[in-house]
Amino acid sequence: MSTTAGLVIPCKAAIAWEAGKPLVIEQVEVAPPQAMEVRMKVKYTSLCHTDLYFWEAKGQSPLFPRIFGHEAAGVVESVGEGVSDVQVGDHVLPVFTGECGDCRHCKSEESNMCDLLRINTDRGVMLSDGKSRFSISGTPINHFLGTSTFSEYTVVHSGCLAKINPLAPLDKVCILSCGISTGLGATLNVAKPKKGSTVAVFGLGAVGLAAAEGARIAGASRIIGVDLNPKRYEEAKKFGVTEFVNPKDHDRPVQEVIAEITNGGVDRSIECTGNINAMISAFECVHDGWGVAVLVGVPDKDAVFMTKPINVLNERTLKGTFFGNYKPRTDLPSVVDMYMNKKLEVEKFITHRVPFSDINKAFEYMLRGEGLRCIISMEE
Repeated sequence: MSTTAGLVIPCKAAIAWEAGKPLVIEQVEVAPPQAMEVRMKVKYTSLCHTDLYFWEAKGQSPLFPRIFGHEAAGVVESVGEGVSDVQVGDHVLPVFTGECGDCRHCKSEESNMCDLLRINTDRGVMLSDGKSRFSISGTPINHFLGTSTFSEYTVVHSGCLAKINPLAPLDKVCILSCGISTGLGATLNVAKPKKGSTVAVFGLGAVGLAAAEGARIAGASRIIGVDLNPKRYEEAKKFGVTEFVNPKDHDRPVQEVIAEITNGGVDRSIECTGNINAMISAFECVHDGWGVAVLVGVPDKDAVFMTKPINVLNERTLKGTFFGNYKPRTDLPSVVDMYMNKKLEVEKFITHRVPFSDINKAFEYMLRGEGLRCIISMEE
C-alpha cells in the first residue's frame, strides 16, 4: 500500500486556462482513483501534435480549463477497486485509447478499437462517475484523452495503462505511448512490407519517421520519403530513408513520379500527413497486383477520398489504421521490448529536453517546427 493511497494529493500541473495561451503551472488537488482507475506518478511526458491541436482549439469542441498531455511514462501510486492487472510500483505507459478486454473489438484479433475506451477528445471527465479527478480550490479542471499527463500525478482508467519492463528507461520509452508506436505499427502491423521491398512514406514528421523506422526494421531495400520540406531529408536518413521526393519539384502528380522511379510503383506506402491529396497519391503510387497503401494521418472531417475504381480493381489495397493496430495493454509492452533488445532505435526521435517548469518551451519548439520530440522531465 502506498502512504498516499485513498488521500487527495496536492501537486503541480500545467493548466491551459484558454486556447493558445501559455500553460500555467499551479497546484492542483488530485483525487484518489475510483473503481477500475489508477493514480500514477508521471515521471516523464512529451508533447505530441494532438496536444498542440486541441490547445490551439482547432479540435471539435474547445474545453477549458484543461490539463493536456498524453505521451508519458510513470509509476503506479495507487489503484481503485477492481483493478487487478497493475499494482503499486509498476512502471506504466498511459495511452489515449484503451483495451477493456470484454468488448467485440477487444476480443477480435483484428481490431484495437475498444468500444468502451476508444479515443474521445470531447470528454473532460472520468467514465465511472462523469467527474474530474483534478480540482483547484474545489473548481474542477478538465481531463484530456483520459490521460492528462502534464501533471505530477494523474488518474487513468486501468484499461488505458500498459505495464512495461521495469528496466526500461522511462525518459526514453515515454514517447512510445502515442506517435512513434502509431507510425511503427502502421508499417509492421498493417503494411507488412517484405524484406527487400520498396516503401514510400508521405510526411516525415515524427509519425512518418517512425513508419520509416518500421520499414528499416522490416528490411525494405528502398524507403522513399515524400515531403514538401527539403530540410527534413537529412534527418530522415537516420531512419532508413534512402531517397527523397518533393512534390513541389515536379510539374505532374507525385504518384506518377514515384511509379516511374520504381518501375510501376512501390510495394507499400504509408501516409502520415492527413492531407487528402497526399492520401490519394499514396494510394495511386503503389504497384498494381500487390501494392498496399496505409492511411495514418487524420484528414479534415469533410474531406472526400476520390480515385478511379480501376485503381482498386487492378489489385491495389487501401487500408486504414488507428494507433498502429496495437492493443495498448497487450501489445505495447512488446514495443518497449523491441527497444530494449536494440531492434527499435528510440533515442534519435528525442531532439529536445526541458524541465517541467519550462513546458511552454516544448510548445514553442513544435510551433516553430523544430525537432521531433521534446521530453519534459517532471522531476526537473
